[in-house]
Amino acid sequence: TRSLLSVFEEDAGTLTEYTNQLLQAMQRVYGAQNEMCLATQQLSKQLLAYEKQHFALGKGDEEVISTLHYFSKVVDELNILHSELAKQLADTMVLPIIQFREKDLTEVSTLKDLFGLASNEHDVSMAKYSRLPKRKENEKLKAEVAKEVANARRKQHLSSLQYYCALNALQYRKRVAMMEPMLGYTRGQINFFKKGAEMFSKRMDSFLSSVSDMVQSIQGELDAEAEKMRISQQDLIAVNESVYTPDSDVTSPAINRNLIQKAGYLNLRNKTGLVTTTWERLYFFTQGGNLMCQPRGAVAGGLIQDLDNCSVMAVDCEDRRYCFQITTPTGKVGITLQAESKKEYEEWICAINNISRQIYLTDDPEAAAIKLNQTALQAVTPITSLGKKHEVQNPSQTVKNMENDKIIPSESAGFQDSTQLIAPGTPIQFDILLPAMEFLDQNRGGRRANPFGESEDSSKDEEEDLLLQQMFVVRFLGSMAVQSDKTSKVIYEAMRQVLAARAIHNVFRMTESHLMVTSKNLRLIDPQTQVTRASFDLTTVTQFAAHQENRRLIGFVIHLSDTLGEESMSAYVFESNTEGEKICYAISLGKEMIEAQKDPEALAQLMKSVPLTNDGKFMLLNDMSEEDRTIHGGEESEA
Repeated sequence: TRSLLSVFEEDAGTLTEYTNQLLQAMQRVYGAQNEMCLATQQLSKQLLAYEKQHFALGKGDEEVISTLHYFSKVVDELNILHSELAKQLADTMVLPIIQFREKDLTEVSTLKDLFGLASNEHDVSMAKYSRLPKRKENEKLKAEVAKEVANARRKQHLSSLQYYCALNALQYRKRVAMMEPMLGYTRGQINFFKKGAEMFSKRMDSFLSSVSDMVQSIQGELDAEAEKMRISQQDLIAVNESVYTPDSDVTSPAINRNLIQKAGYLNLRNKTGLVTTTWERLYFFTQGGNLMCQPRGAVAGGLIQDLDNCSVMAVDCEDRRYCFQITTPTGKVGITLQAESKKEYEEWICAINNISRQIYLTDDPEAAAIKLNQTALQAVTPITSLGKKHEVQNPSQTVKNMENDKIIPSESAGFQDSTQLIAPGTPIQFDILLPAMEFLDQNRGGRRANPFGESEDSSKDEEEDLLLQQMFVVRFLGSMAVQSDKTSKVIYEAMRQVLAARAIHNVFRMTESHLMVTSKNLRLIDPQTQVTRASFDLTTVTQFAAHQENRRLIGFVIHLSDTLGEESMSAYVFESNTEGEKICYAISLGKEMIEAQKDPEALAQLMKSVPLTNDGKFMLLNDMSEEDRTIHGGEESEA
């Protein structure tokens, strides 16, 4: 609703700005017409003043004086017409647009402010309500706060309905307001010329008549729409009081335990110090196997927590009600959230519990959710004893249970070619610096820590000893886990999915970096701070390729193995200012150097085949002059 409201508010802002400009132009026309009245009046006086002039050679001026007297009468009559035209322009052209600006646009602006105040009051009352303790002796306080929340919600509801009605009506009124002044202006000019020259086009009469009929028709539609909105507003306001009261059905809430997706507002617990915490009310929603968060004013949501194979349980937290905690498959505590009612609290736990078992990948998720209903019921029971918490948080037990309960799609053997390369539903990371818990930090303007553990002080001696150093300007598009690195098709499929996901989710921001290709590794360097954002050994780069049609797209696959022997493969997609083939050539040459360093003769042969710079490093792709490179680079940047 707020997203749709922002579109109407943007339209109203554009209309206000245009109306002010239109009013200035009309006032200029009206001013010119007033100036014409004064000018013709002065001209008539000047014509009559000719008779009073004492010319030295005044013989024969009687004919001129009589002619000027006649012209003075004509000018006086024209002055009357100009005065009537000026008055008509003021009443039918300038006044309607002023009334539209001062009445309709000001009404929308005032209702917007009232809606904002009501929304802020509701947020304050909700924050006060969320801090209520669970002790029974505070029932009177709870009732007062609940009543305060209900009043705030009723006020916000009423102000929002009035604001929405005004915005809807503005769509009709702006059409009338744009045409009515021009209708008055045109009629005034025609009347002026009709009286002055007795010439008038009947075709224009019919046109003006049709415009007048159109205005009346629009006015009729506005009246009908206003009546419909008034009736709808009365029906919406006449709802039960429990709609505004939070947790009104706490005794017997209607809970749906078979949800495989969920959305709504939750309070997120953030640590601000060793023992201090803050709670922030944010909008959360699930997307596949991911928990997403979208702060108010953000264009799209961001990943907060991967829900696959995670565990969720109710917890006691800071004497707050309806709190639950999400734990990763390894037993690491993830995030703590608070719902506003018992119904939301239990449905969130059931939904996350269902999603964690990956039942959304099955053919019939609803049936699978019903089978896991008993597990969801157990998850909503608060765990207060230390022994039980230790049992639940035991990583090995948690992982074991999840492996036993994990539901695997029955049609896994029927994968197509693309699904063999990349698993369906694989999450895509659009920011190479954005870990799972740093989404909120970037909206608060906090400084991010380097996720790869790189320090700003790099070893310059090692850089000087490298035979190959080639710098490229790239922009990170996205990365995702892949299932195979045997063919370059996995890179093309990753490019397709990343670009499609950016288009679907309207993600336009890209992080620009300097890609340094050396004979040892690939490094992504921040162009402003010169800090290494990421570093990949060339030995872990198993596939790299440029897009077959868009030559500026480049991708590579990183194959890593951890200490436990588990392997992971990820595809990274970039957009380069230069052709991707040049980057591929540099990576290929670097890998050849790594192999050649094992054999001195092969290394010497390779160094002979590639030209060197004055300092003994390999010179790559320098067939263009500096002037050509500058022009070429400028064209690519503009493109």
